[in-house]
Amino acid sequence: MAADKRLSVHIAHRLSNSFALEAGFEAAAGFTMILGPSGGGKTTLLNCIAGFTRPDSGRIAIGARRLFDSDERIDLPVAERRLGYVFQDLALFPHLTVAQNVQYGIAKMPAGERRARMTAMLESFRIAHLIARKPDEISGGERQRVALARSLVTNPAALLLDEPLTALDNATKSKLLDDLRVWNAAHEIPILYVTHAPEEAFALGERVVVLEAGRILAQGVPQHVLTTPRHETIAQVVGFENVFEAIVKSIAEAQGTMLCQLAGSTTQLEVPLGHAEPGARIKIAIRAGDIMVASARPQGLSARNSFEGRVLSIRREGVRVILMIEAGATFEVHLTPGAIDSLQLVPGKQIWLVIKTYSCNLLELRAL
Repeated sequence: MAADKRLSVHIAHRLSNSFALEAGFEAAAGFTMILGPSGGGKTTLLNCIAGFTRPDSGRIAIGARRLFDSDERIDLPVAERRLGYVFQDLALFPHLTVAQNVQYGIAKMPAGERRARMTAMLESFRIAHLIARKPDEISGGERQRVALARSLVTNPAALLLDEPLTALDNATKSKLLDDLRVWNAAHEIPILYVTHAPEEAFALGERVVVLEAGRILAQGVPQHVLTTPRHETIAQVVGFENVFEAIVKSIAEAQGTMLCQLAGSTTQLEVPLGHAEPGARIKIAIRAGDIMVASARPQGLSARNSFEGRVLSIRREGVRVILMIEAGATFEVHLTPGAIDSLQLVPGKQIWLVIKTYSCNLLELRAL
């Protein structure tokens, strides 16, 4: 893409004695997803870029145009940064109509141009029929569309989205994002999208940046960063419900595997070969949906890990049943209601867990 559209961020900002934001990345045209646990600094990052928060040091630029540069004492006011920002609460003016809300940021334009821009934006986001209504007279999805239209009608150089679609159902969210993708295909601006949903990062993001405690843990293509995470925080964000500390017992280089024993347990797991020697401490992450359950000792399986356990609890969440199973460590397992019925699973029942070697993901031990 053209260099003059790339958003470049390299900043440091201390909020308290216990928390400081240090972030450095570049965002090209398209979606860059910002993921991480609550309190990790995602909103602070957007506020620094937007100009609501002044970093202690660093540089923020779009191409050659600097929005902030501590060395050169540049700190453009919010209104001069040419950025669109959609907040989680949308911040629509309740007393204004849709037309008035969308035109708010371009009020100084000549009336004809203002009307033309507003009309085009309403049509792009399929809300032209709502032009005379107020926010409390339209649905949640329609309010999200108005908020996007209001941010984009100014022709911003970049768009900041702080979890604006959290309250929407998947179908409504999908349609809105499709329209945003179509709009951005024509305008090609960087879009920073803060989310807690890893599935959105896979579906939308050309790049992903993962923040924890104000630091960037990882950044890159979603398939590389999220599919085989190397940090416990990333593993938990993308849905690895089970994370165990373990000791490497032996290495089988010819088979490309290691045998590991869970800490404080006699349970052993065969895992993919990693950069570790016998006796090394590692962490293993396993998705709850990747663990199989058998009512009797499995025979003739390709899966290399099978061991006995006992059902501690069963609870249902929608179409998914969550089991907690004691097997030297406490495993979380996700099954269908049909599987629960066919296996006749109840708390206290003895079962067998089955886990494929390559369902075990190795994590870095930064904290250890």
